[in-house]
Amino acid sequence: MAINDLLPKHEDRRVLRWGGLAGILGGVLLIVTFVIVGALVGIFAGPEAEVAAYPDVQVARTFENGLYLLALVLWAVHFIALYRALRATSPAPALYGSVLGLMSTVVLAAGALPHVVTAPISDLYHAPGVTPEERATLVLAWQASQSIIDSLLIVGLVIAPIGLLLLGVAMVQTPAFGKGVGRVTIGLGAAGAAAAVVVLAMPESPIAAVGMFALIVFHLVLGLRTFRLSMRASVG
Repeated sequence: MAINDLLPKHEDRRVLRWGGLAGILGGVLLIVTFVIVGALVGIFAGPEAEVAAYPDVQVARTFENGLYLLALVLWAVHFIALYRALRATSPAPALYGSVLGLMSTVVLAAGALPHVVTAPISDLYHAPGVTPEERATLVLAWQASQSIIDSLLIVGLVIAPIGLLLLGVAMVQTPAFGKGVGRVTIGLGAAGAAAAVVVLAMPESPIAAVGMFALIVFHLVLGLRTFRLSMRASVG
């Protein structure tokens, strides 16, 4: 079977084009999110310092969280486009990989807006007449809410690499993507999986950033590849 016979048909062009653009834009937005955190929010010494300083960074935090959620929504669109591109040549790994990718995105999105919980806690913390004992209780409530957000992040980063590995297998079997791209995807999935194992053993380990970095690179690289594939389909 010729490669041209495996290229997406006319009805899939827009799906691939918009899906590829969504993957690229989502990756760029997440990079912007990290820049905002580093430049406008910063790192705090502990939960008490964070809740005390929250009014000063509330706008930046809200904007950061909104961009993060938007990036995840765009990534979900990209996963759907990848399934459409891979289903003809490798239906099983394409389906399971895309479903796991979507599942991880949904879990990450569930924890994308922590300010919905933390902002009211901060308001109570800074309210007039609050006693030191009440503030200590509010700091504990702040820590509890952050723990839930961190749990969702870890779950999402544990599921995502499995999806990447399966999608990489599907790409190796799909000439339109090529073995090189498939192997890079498998490598990213393996790196994310290794980071996930460490994070499961040590939840506070900063190596969780490796899993997020792998997702960003995946969506940037495959977003560009998917977009180019849509252009090949349009002229083929």
